[in-house]
Amino acid sequence: MKTTRPAWDLEALHTHLQYAVDLEFWTIPFYMASLYSIKDQTSDAYQLIQSVAYQEMLHVQLAANIANAFGLSPSFEAPTYAGQTIPHLDFALDTPNPTEKFTPYTAEIGPLDEAHINAMLLIEYPEWDGGHTPDLDPTAKTYGSIGEFYDALQAGVIELADHIVGGRRQVGFFERYYADFPDQTIDLDGRKGLPQALRLINAIREQGEGQTDGTLDIPPAFRNTADDIDPAWQHYKKFTDVKALGLPETFTGVADPEPGSRGAKAQRILVERFTAFRGLCAALFAGEDPPGFGALMPTVGGAILNCWRNGAVPRFS
Repeated sequence: MKTTRPAWDLEALHTHLQYAVDLEFWTIPFYMASLYSIKDQTSDAYQLIQSVAYQEMLHVQLAANIANAFGLSPSFEAPTYAGQTIPHLDFALDTPNPTEKFTPYTAEIGPLDEAHINAMLLIEYPEWDGGHTPDLDPTAKTYGSIGEFYDALQAGVIELADHIVGGRRQVGFFERYYADFPDQTIDLDGRKGLPQALRLINAIREQGEGQTDGTLDIPPAFRNTADDIDPAWQHYKKFTDVKALGLPETFTGVADPEPGSRGAKAQRILVERFTAFRGLCAALFAGEDPPGFGALMPTVGGAILNCWRNGAVPRFS
């Protein structure tokens, strides 16, 4: 007997929109910690991972714009990095389970090594269609892949498009990096704004989150035209290349350096800067115009590097 999934309501959509921001935001410290562990900043591995980390910040902006259009100003809580837990993803839900291909893997902060590049490949894994109909249930809390998650989110956005309010707390901070993608906001109401919302989802998916073929290039409209060494490559392809090239030499560190040591002081500085950055993100996507947003982002990267140089694994909370 065929079952009918529950209808989406605004509360369920808000929950999934917060999930989207949580997931995209979670990847940024995870990717950046591995990025700044690489000693040779001129290496292809460094350049490729950096380009993905930058696009993840774009994805946060796009997800937040969709959320605001539906009346949700997203929160920016400190992400948790423990064990193998990646927010709202459970790879074992898919058949075949991609963790059988990418093992070992970890969701803990650390240097670029086999376990971390495998986790990156799992997050961006494109071949997510396990031969079943995607779960579009609005009550679901976890999904087999990021692609399936965005299928569900898109279903909710389409179903509730009448609730879209164009121009509500929209941010175009990263438009200058995309000459062919200047319209990164939603400025039309209701069903007229739906194509704009879907375009933002499509940009996220085409850059990596939900590609169903890891060999496809990013469409020209969604390519970084400013500072990407391989602007046509989607995330999975970039991470595959990093692994194929052979992992570069990295810094190492301890998670809990001696109190009062240089490593402990570096961790404290990073926590302070990342906490401030989370606060600015929350303010920016609540419709405020916080000063220093663009200036603070590079200092977070510098604080991550400072941790590695002082023998400490970066700490974000």
